[in-house]
Amino acid sequence: MAVSNIRYGEGVTKEIGMDLQNLGARRVCLMTDKNLSQLPPVNAVLNSLAKYSINFQMYDNVRVEPTDQSFLDAIKFAKKGEFDAYVAVGGGSVIDTCKAANLYASSPTSEFLDYVNAPIGKGKPVTVPLKPLIAVPTTAGTGSETTGVAIFDFKELKVKTGIASRAIKPTLGIIDPLHTLSMPERIVANSGFDVLCHCRCTGLFSEKRYTMRCQPCPSNPINRPAYQGSNPISDVWALHALRIVAKYLKRAIRNPEDREARASMHLASAFAGIGFGNAGVHLCHGMSYPISGLVKTYKPKDYNVDHSLVPHGLSVVLTSPAVFAFTAQVHPERHLEAAEILGADIRTARIKDAGFILADTLRKFLFDLNVDDGLAAIGYSKADIPALVKGTLPQERVTKLSPRPQTEEDLSALFEASMKLY
Repeated sequence: MAVSNIRYGEGVTKEIGMDLQNLGARRVCLMTDKNLSQLPPVNAVLNSLAKYSINFQMYDNVRVEPTDQSFLDAIKFAKKGEFDAYVAVGGGSVIDTCKAANLYASSPTSEFLDYVNAPIGKGKPVTVPLKPLIAVPTTAGTGSETTGVAIFDFKELKVKTGIASRAIKPTLGIIDPLHTLSMPERIVANSGFDVLCHCRCTGLFSEKRYTMRCQPCPSNPINRPAYQGSNPISDVWALHALRIVAKYLKRAIRNPEDREARASMHLASAFAGIGFGNAGVHLCHGMSYPISGLVKTYKPKDYNVDHSLVPHGLSVVLTSPAVFAFTAQVHPERHLEAAEILGADIRTARIKDAGFILADTLRKFLFDLNVDDGLAAIGYSKADIPALVKGTLPQERVTKLSPRPQTEEDLSALFEASMKLY
Protein backbone atom coordinates (compact mmCIF):
# COMPACT_ATOMS: atom_id res chain seq x y z
CA MET A 1 0.00 0.00 0.00
CA ALA A 2 1.24 3.46 -0.89
CA VAL A 3 -0.40 6.70 0.15
CA SER A 4 0.64 10.25 0.83
CA ASN A 5 0.72 11.64 4.35
CA ILE A 6 -2.57 13.43 4.95
CA ARG A 7 -3.41 16.39 7.18
CA TYR A 8 -7.07 17.32 7.54
CA GLY A 9 -8.94 20.20 9.14
CA GLU A 10 -10.32 23.68 8.62
CA GLY A 11 -7.49 26.15 8.27
CA VAL A 12 -4.57 23.67 8.12
CA THR A 13 -3.36 25.46 4.97
CA LYS A 14 -1.78 28.08 7.23
CA GLU A 15 0.81 25.49 8.26
CA ILE A 16 2.34 25.07 4.78
CA GLY A 17 4.98 27.74 5.39
CA MET A 18 6.12 25.85 8.48
CA ASP A 19 6.17 22.56 6.59
CA LEU A 20 8.42 24.04 3.91
CA GLN A 21 10.61 25.57 6.58
CA ASN A 22 10.89 22.18 8.27
CA LEU A 23 11.87 20.63 4.95
CA GLY A 24 14.63 23.19 4.54
CA ALA A 25 13.13 24.41 1.26
CA ARG A 26 14.94 27.39 -0.21
CA ARG A 27 13.35 27.67 -3.64
CA VAL A 28 9.69 26.61 -3.94
CA CYS A 29 7.45 26.24 -6.99
CA LEU A 30 3.82 27.18 -6.29
CA MET A 31 1.64 25.72 -9.04
CA THR A 32 -2.02 26.59 -9.73
CA ASP A 33 -4.29 27.80 -12.55
CA LYS A 34 -5.39 31.25 -13.65
CA ASN A 35 -8.81 31.08 -11.99
CA LEU A 36 -7.59 29.78 -8.65
CA SER A 37 -4.75 32.28 -8.49
CA GLN A 38 -7.35 34.92 -7.61
CA LEU A 39 -9.30 32.82 -5.09
CA PRO A 40 -9.08 32.22 -1.31
CA PRO A 41 -7.23 28.83 -1.42
CA VAL A 42 -4.21 30.32 -3.18
CA ASN A 43 -4.37 33.44 -1.02
CA ALA A 44 -4.22 31.25 2.09
CA VAL A 45 -1.08 29.55 0.79
CA LEU A 46 0.51 32.86 -0.19
CA ASN A 47 -0.15 34.25 3.29
CA SER A 48 1.56 31.27 4.89
CA LEU A 49 4.56 31.48 2.55
CA ALA A 50 4.93 35.18 3.33
CA LYS A 51 4.59 34.66 7.09
CA TYR A 52 7.44 32.16 7.13
CA SER A 53 9.57 34.01 4.55
CA ILE A 54 9.50 31.21 1.99
CA ASN A 55 11.18 32.05 -1.32
CA PHE A 56 8.92 30.91 -4.17
CA GLN A 57 7.92 31.37 -7.80
CA MET A 58 4.33 30.91 -8.95
CA TYR A 59 3.29 29.05 -12.09
CA ASP A 60 -0.40 29.73 -12.79
CA ASN A 61 -0.62 28.48 -16.37
CA VAL A 62 -1.94 25.00 -15.60
CA ARG A 63 -4.59 23.89 -18.10
CA VAL A 64 -7.87 22.48 -16.82
CA GLU A 65 -7.84 18.93 -18.22
CA PRO A 66 -4.10 19.03 -19.04
CA THR A 67 -2.51 17.99 -22.33
CA ASP A 68 0.93 16.69 -23.15
CA GLN A 69 1.85 20.23 -24.24
CA SER A 70 0.60 21.84 -21.02
CA PHE A 71 2.59 19.25 -19.06
CA LEU A 72 5.66 20.10 -21.13
CA ASP A 73 5.19 23.83 -20.48
CA ALA A 74 5.09 23.22 -16.73
CA ILE A 75 8.08 20.87 -16.95
CA LYS A 76 10.09 23.56 -18.75
CA PHE A 77 9.26 26.05 -15.97
CA ALA A 78 10.26 23.52 -13.31
CA LYS A 79 13.56 22.67 -14.97
CA LYS A 80 14.47 26.33 -15.35
CA GLY A 81 13.54 27.13 -11.76
CA GLU A 82 15.68 24.41 -10.17
CA PHE A 83 13.21 24.12 -7.30
CA ASP A 84 13.80 22.07 -4.18
CA ALA A 85 10.10 21.75 -3.23
CA TYR A 86 6.69 22.07 -4.86
CA VAL A 87 3.23 23.17 -3.71
CA ALA A 88 0.21 22.37 -5.90
CA VAL A 89 -3.01 24.25 -5.14
CA GLY A 90 -6.00 23.13 -7.18
CA GLY A 91 -7.94 20.15 -8.45
CA GLY A 92 -6.58 17.06 -10.14
CA SER A 93 -5.38 19.04 -13.15
CA VAL A 94 -3.06 21.17 -11.04
CA ILE A 95 -1.83 18.38 -8.79
CA ASP A 96 -1.19 16.02 -11.71
CA THR A 97 0.66 18.74 -13.63
CA CYS A 98 2.83 19.42 -10.60
CA LYS A 99 3.63 15.72 -10.21
CA ALA A 100 4.81 15.60 -13.83
CA ALA A 101 6.86 18.80 -13.44
CA ASN A 102 8.55 17.42 -10.34
CA LEU A 103 9.29 14.09 -12.05
CA TYR A 104 10.86 15.42 -15.23
CA ALA A 105 12.74 18.23 -13.49
CA SER A 106 14.23 15.53 -11.23
CA SER A 107 15.09 13.41 -14.28
CA PRO A 108 16.15 16.11 -16.77
CA THR A 109 17.66 13.79 -19.38
CA SER A 110 14.55 11.62 -19.71
CA GLU A 111 12.36 11.83 -22.79
CA PHE A 112 8.71 12.69 -22.14
CA LEU A 113 7.40 9.28 -23.24
CA ASP A 114 9.87 7.40 -21.00
CA TYR A 115 7.49 7.47 -18.02
CA VAL A 116 4.15 7.61 -19.86
CA ASN A 117 2.08 4.46 -19.49
CA ALA A 118 2.52 1.73 -22.08
CA PRO A 119 1.50 1.09 -24.80
CA ILE A 120 1.46 4.83 -25.61
CA GLY A 121 4.74 5.47 -23.77
CA LYS A 122 7.55 3.29 -22.50
CA GLY A 123 6.25 3.01 -18.94
CA LYS A 124 9.73 2.96 -17.40
CA PRO A 125 9.98 2.64 -13.61
CA VAL A 126 10.94 5.83 -11.79
CA THR A 127 14.37 5.36 -10.19
CA VAL A 128 15.35 8.99 -9.48
CA PRO A 129 14.59 10.75 -6.18
CA LEU A 130 11.96 13.49 -6.45
CA LYS A 131 11.60 16.73 -4.51
CA PRO A 132 8.97 17.11 -1.76
CA LEU A 133 5.51 17.98 -3.12
CA ILE A 134 2.70 19.34 -0.95
CA ALA A 135 -0.72 19.02 -2.58
CA VAL A 136 -3.63 21.25 -1.54
CA PRO A 137 -6.81 19.94 -3.22
CA THR A 138 -9.53 22.51 -3.87
CA THR A 139 -12.05 20.06 -5.33
CA ALA A 140 -13.59 16.95 -3.82
CA GLY A 141 -13.07 14.47 -6.62
CA THR A 142 -9.80 13.18 -7.99
CA GLY A 143 -8.06 12.17 -4.78
CA SER A 144 -4.85 13.13 -6.58
CA GLU A 145 -3.34 14.30 -3.29
CA THR A 146 -3.10 10.63 -2.26
CA THR A 147 -2.04 8.89 -5.48
CA GLY A 148 0.94 8.28 -7.74
CA VAL A 149 -0.99 8.97 -10.93
CA ALA A 150 -0.91 11.96 -13.32
CA ILE A 151 -3.40 12.06 -16.20
CA PHE A 152 -3.27 14.14 -19.40
CA ASP A 153 -4.69 14.35 -22.94
CA PHE A 154 -2.24 13.07 -25.53
CA LYS A 155 -3.32 15.34 -28.36
CA GLU A 156 -1.65 13.45 -31.21
CA LEU A 157 -3.77 10.36 -30.52
CA LYS A 158 -6.75 12.30 -29.14
CA VAL A 159 -6.84 10.15 -26.04
CA LYS A 160 -6.12 10.45 -22.35
CA THR A 161 -3.23 8.57 -20.80
CA GLY A 162 -0.89 9.26 -17.92
CA ILE A 163 2.01 8.41 -15.68
CA ALA A 164 1.56 5.89 -12.86
CA SER A 165 4.24 5.38 -10.24
CA ARG A 166 4.29 5.37 -6.47
CA ALA A 167 7.35 7.60 -6.72
CA ILE A 168 5.34 10.63 -7.89
CA LYS A 169 2.74 10.67 -5.12
CA PRO A 170 2.76 13.87 -3.04
CA THR A 171 4.77 13.98 0.14
CA LEU A 172 1.84 15.57 1.99
CA GLY A 173 -1.80 16.22 1.19
CA ILE A 174 -3.36 19.23 2.93
CA ILE A 175 -7.11 18.64 3.02
CA ASP A 176 -8.64 21.91 4.14
CA PRO A 177 -12.44 21.82 3.76
CA LEU A 178 -12.59 25.64 3.69
CA HIS A 179 -11.29 25.44 0.12
CA THR A 180 -14.38 23.58 -1.10
CA LEU A 181 -16.71 26.44 -0.12
CA SER A 182 -15.78 28.42 -3.25
CA MET A 183 -16.62 25.56 -5.66
CA PRO A 184 -19.57 26.26 -8.04
CA GLU A 185 -22.41 23.75 -8.26
CA ARG A 186 -21.38 21.89 -11.42
CA ILE A 187 -17.78 21.58 -10.32
CA VAL A 188 -18.99 20.08 -7.03
CA ALA A 189 -21.19 17.68 -9.00
CA ASN A 190 -18.62 16.57 -11.56
CA SER A 191 -15.92 16.21 -8.92
CA GLY A 192 -18.28 14.14 -6.81
CA PHE A 193 -19.08 11.85 -9.73
CA ASP A 194 -15.38 11.04 -9.95
CA VAL A 195 -15.44 10.00 -6.28
CA LEU A 196 -18.56 7.93 -6.96
CA CYS A 197 -16.84 6.02 -9.77
CA HIS A 198 -13.62 5.63 -7.80
CA CYS A 199 -15.64 3.90 -5.08
CA ARG A 200 -17.54 1.61 -7.43
CA CYS A 201 -14.56 0.76 -9.63
CA THR A 202 -12.21 -0.06 -6.78
CA GLY A 203 -12.37 -2.95 -4.33
CA LEU A 204 -16.13 -3.33 -4.56
CA PHE A 205 -16.04 -4.45 -8.18
CA SER A 206 -12.49 -5.23 -9.33
CA GLU A 207 -12.50 -8.94 -10.00
CA LYS A 208 -8.77 -9.34 -10.22
CA ARG A 209 -7.43 -9.62 -6.72
CA TYR A 210 -3.94 -8.37 -5.95
CA THR A 211 -2.81 -12.02 -5.98
CA MET A 212 -3.77 -12.30 -9.65
CA ARG A 213 -2.83 -8.86 -10.97
CA CYS A 214 0.82 -9.72 -11.70
CA GLN A 215 1.42 -13.25 -12.88
CA PRO A 216 4.21 -14.17 -12.81
CA CYS A 217 5.43 -12.03 -9.94
CA PRO A 218 7.56 -9.07 -11.16
CA SER A 219 11.28 -9.82 -11.05
CA ASN A 220 11.86 -6.61 -9.10
CA PRO A 221 9.47 -4.83 -6.69
CA ILE A 222 9.99 -1.55 -8.57
CA ASN A 223 8.03 -3.11 -11.44
CA ARG A 224 4.93 -3.78 -9.38
CA PRO A 225 2.09 -1.72 -10.91
CA ALA A 226 0.57 1.19 -9.01
CA TYR A 227 -2.85 -0.29 -9.83
CA GLN A 228 -2.50 -3.79 -8.37
CA GLY A 229 -6.07 -5.08 -8.24
CA SER A 230 -8.62 -5.28 -5.49
CA ASN A 231 -7.25 -5.90 -2.02
CA PRO A 232 -8.59 -6.00 1.55
CA ILE A 233 -7.44 -2.50 2.48
CA SER A 234 -8.72 -0.75 -0.65
CA ASP A 235 -12.06 -2.53 -0.18
CA VAL A 236 -12.49 -0.83 3.20
CA TRP A 237 -11.73 2.66 1.86
CA ALA A 238 -13.95 2.25 -1.21
CA LEU A 239 -16.95 1.06 0.75
CA HIS A 240 -16.61 3.79 3.37
CA ALA A 241 -16.25 6.50 0.72
CA LEU A 242 -19.31 5.25 -1.17
CA ARG A 243 -21.44 5.57 1.98
CA ILE A 244 -20.25 9.17 2.42
CA VAL A 245 -21.07 9.97 -1.22
CA ALA A 246 -24.56 8.52 -0.84
CA LYS A 247 -25.20 10.63 2.25
CA TYR A 248 -23.57 13.94 1.33
CA LEU A 249 -23.06 14.45 -2.43
CA LYS A 250 -26.56 15.76 -3.18
CA ARG A 251 -26.40 18.06 -0.18
CA ALA A 252 -22.97 19.39 -1.17
CA ILE A 253 -24.20 20.18 -4.69
CA ARG A 254 -27.48 21.80 -3.71
CA ASN A 255 -26.31 23.94 -0.80
CA PRO A 256 -22.92 25.67 -0.94
CA GLU A 257 -23.37 26.71 2.71
CA ASP A 258 -23.64 23.10 3.88
CA ARG A 259 -20.18 22.90 5.43
CA GLU A 260 -20.73 19.41 6.83
CA ALA A 261 -21.56 18.02 3.39
CA ARG A 262 -18.70 19.75 1.60
CA ALA A 263 -16.18 18.77 4.27
CA SER A 264 -17.40 15.18 4.18
CA MET A 265 -17.05 15.01 0.38
CA HIS A 266 -13.52 16.41 0.68
CA LEU A 267 -12.63 13.51 2.96
CA ALA A 268 -14.49 11.01 0.76
CA SER A 269 -12.34 12.09 -2.17
CA ALA A 270 -9.18 11.28 -0.21
CA PHE A 271 -10.61 8.00 1.11
CA ALA A 272 -11.54 6.87 -2.40
CA GLY A 273 -8.11 8.00 -3.61
CA ILE A 274 -6.43 5.73 -1.06
CA GLY A 275 -8.62 2.89 -2.33
CA PHE A 276 -8.31 3.27 -6.09
CA GLY A 277 -4.74 4.59 -5.92
CA ASN A 278 -3.68 1.11 -4.86
CA ALA A 279 -6.36 -1.14 -6.36
CA GLY A 280 -7.06 0.67 -9.63
CA VAL A 281 -10.13 1.54 -11.65
CA HIS A 282 -11.54 -0.10 -14.75
CA LEU A 283 -14.02 0.35 -17.60
CA CYS A 284 -15.70 3.65 -16.68
CA HIS A 285 -12.29 5.30 -16.54
CA GLY A 286 -10.86 3.51 -19.55
CA MET A 287 -13.86 4.60 -21.64
CA SER A 288 -13.80 8.11 -20.22
CA TYR A 289 -10.41 8.94 -21.68
CA PRO A 290 -11.52 9.08 -25.35
CA ILE A 291 -14.76 10.79 -24.27
CA SER A 292 -12.62 13.63 -22.94
CA GLY A 293 -9.94 13.40 -25.60
CA LEU A 294 -12.31 13.57 -28.59
CA VAL A 295 -14.42 16.44 -27.23
CA LYS A 296 -15.90 18.64 -29.93
CA THR A 297 -17.60 21.85 -28.81
CA TYR A 298 -18.95 21.00 -25.37
CA LYS A 299 -18.30 23.57 -22.64
CA PRO A 300 -19.73 22.75 -19.22
CA LYS A 301 -21.50 25.22 -16.98
CA ASP A 302 -19.42 26.84 -14.20
CA TYR A 303 -16.04 26.12 -15.86
CA ASN A 304 -14.25 29.34 -16.77
CA VAL A 305 -12.10 28.01 -19.61
CA ASP A 306 -11.30 29.08 -23.17
CA HIS A 307 -11.44 25.60 -24.69
CA SER A 308 -13.94 22.80 -25.10
CA LEU A 309 -13.78 20.13 -22.43
CA VAL A 310 -15.69 17.29 -20.84
CA PRO A 311 -14.88 17.35 -17.11
CA HIS A 312 -13.29 14.11 -16.01
CA GLY A 313 -15.99 13.21 -13.49
CA LEU A 314 -18.71 13.71 -16.09
CA SER A 315 -16.88 11.65 -18.71
CA VAL A 316 -16.61 8.80 -16.20
CA VAL A 317 -20.14 8.79 -14.83
CA LEU A 318 -22.01 8.92 -18.16
CA THR A 319 -21.05 5.33 -18.96
CA SER A 320 -21.51 4.00 -15.44
CA PRO A 321 -25.07 2.61 -15.79
CA ALA A 322 -24.14 0.63 -18.90
CA VAL A 323 -20.81 -0.52 -17.47
CA PHE A 324 -22.24 -1.85 -14.22
CA ALA A 325 -25.10 -3.59 -15.98
CA PHE A 326 -22.34 -5.29 -18.01
CA THR A 327 -20.03 -6.24 -15.12
CA ALA A 328 -22.69 -7.38 -12.65
CA GLN A 329 -22.77 -10.97 -13.81
CA VAL A 330 -19.33 -11.49 -12.23
CA HIS A 331 -20.00 -10.12 -8.74
CA PRO A 332 -23.78 -9.54 -8.58
CA GLU A 333 -23.88 -9.44 -4.77
CA ARG A 334 -21.42 -6.54 -4.70
CA HIS A 335 -23.41 -4.63 -7.29
CA LEU A 336 -26.54 -5.09 -5.19
CA GLU A 337 -24.66 -3.85 -2.13
CA ALA A 338 -23.72 -0.68 -3.99
CA ALA A 339 -27.29 -0.17 -5.19
CA GLU A 340 -28.54 -0.48 -1.61
CA ILE A 341 -26.00 2.06 -0.36
CA LEU A 342 -27.19 4.46 -3.06
CA GLY A 343 -30.80 4.10 -1.95
CA ALA A 344 -32.29 1.07 -3.70
CA ASP A 345 -34.65 -1.29 -1.88
CA ILE A 346 -33.13 -4.73 -2.55
CA ARG A 347 -35.18 -6.78 -0.10
CA THR A 348 -36.99 -8.64 -2.86
CA ALA A 349 -34.29 -8.26 -5.52
CA ARG A 350 -33.20 -11.26 -7.55
CA ILE A 351 -29.46 -11.76 -7.79
CA LYS A 352 -29.62 -12.05 -11.59
CA ASP A 353 -31.11 -8.55 -11.76
CA ALA A 354 -28.24 -6.91 -9.85
CA GLY A 355 -26.80 -5.07 -12.83
CA PHE A 356 -30.11 -3.62 -13.95
CA ILE A 357 -30.96 -2.57 -10.38
CA LEU A 358 -27.66 -0.76 -9.93
CA ALA A 359 -27.93 0.83 -13.40
CA ASP A 360 -31.45 2.10 -12.67
CA THR A 361 -30.35 3.39 -9.26
CA LEU A 362 -27.51 5.30 -10.90
CA ARG A 363 -29.79 6.77 -13.57
CA LYS A 364 -32.17 8.06 -10.90
CA PHE A 365 -29.24 9.44 -8.90
CA LEU A 366 -27.88 11.28 -11.95
CA PHE A 367 -31.30 12.49 -13.11
CA ASP A 368 -31.95 14.02 -9.68
CA LEU A 369 -28.70 15.97 -10.08
CA ASN A 370 -29.46 17.30 -13.58
CA VAL A 371 -26.69 15.38 -15.30
CA ASP A 372 -26.53 15.59 -19.11
CA ASP A 373 -28.65 12.92 -20.80
CA GLY A 374 -25.86 10.69 -22.02
CA LEU A 375 -23.05 11.05 -24.54
CA ALA A 376 -25.41 12.48 -27.15
CA ALA A 377 -26.02 15.48 -24.90
CA ILE A 378 -22.33 16.36 -24.91
CA GLY A 379 -21.93 16.15 -28.68
CA TYR A 380 -21.41 12.50 -29.59
CA SER A 381 -23.41 10.28 -31.94
CA LYS A 382 -23.33 6.64 -33.04
CA ALA A 383 -20.97 7.68 -35.82
CA ASP A 384 -18.35 8.46 -33.17
CA ILE A 385 -18.42 5.01 -31.57
CA PRO A 386 -15.58 3.48 -33.64
CA ALA A 387 -13.28 6.36 -32.62
CA LEU A 388 -14.35 6.06 -28.98
CA VAL A 389 -13.61 2.34 -29.01
CA LYS A 390 -10.25 2.94 -30.69
CA GLY A 391 -9.39 5.42 -27.93
CA THR A 392 -10.32 2.91 -25.23
CA LEU A 393 -8.23 0.02 -26.52
CA PRO A 394 -4.84 1.47 -25.43
CA GLN A 395 -6.11 1.88 -21.85
CA GLU A 396 -5.10 -1.64 -20.86
CA ARG A 397 -3.65 -0.39 -17.58
CA VAL A 398 -7.23 0.05 -16.35
CA THR A 399 -9.50 -1.96 -18.68
CA LYS A 400 -7.72 -5.19 -17.78
CA LEU A 401 -8.82 -4.66 -14.18
CA SER A 402 -12.47 -4.98 -15.17
CA PRO A 403 -14.21 -7.87 -13.45
CA ARG A 404 -15.51 -8.94 -16.86
CA PRO A 405 -13.26 -9.06 -19.94
CA GLN A 406 -14.53 -7.09 -22.90
CA THR A 407 -14.22 -7.28 -26.69
CA GLU A 408 -14.32 -4.41 -29.15
CA GLU A 409 -17.93 -5.35 -29.81
CA ASP A 410 -18.69 -5.13 -26.10
CA LEU A 411 -17.16 -1.66 -25.93
CA SER A 412 -19.20 -0.54 -28.94
CA ALA A 413 -22.37 -1.75 -27.26
CA LEU A 414 -21.47 0.03 -24.00
CA PHE A 415 -20.86 3.33 -25.80
CA GLU A 416 -24.12 2.94 -27.71
CA ALA A 417 -26.04 2.21 -24.49
CA SER A 418 -24.52 5.36 -22.98
CA MET A 419 -25.66 7.72 -25.74
CA LYS A 420 -28.89 8.35 -23.80
CA LEU A 421 -29.40 7.75 -20.07
CA TYR A 422 -33.01 8.59 -19.32
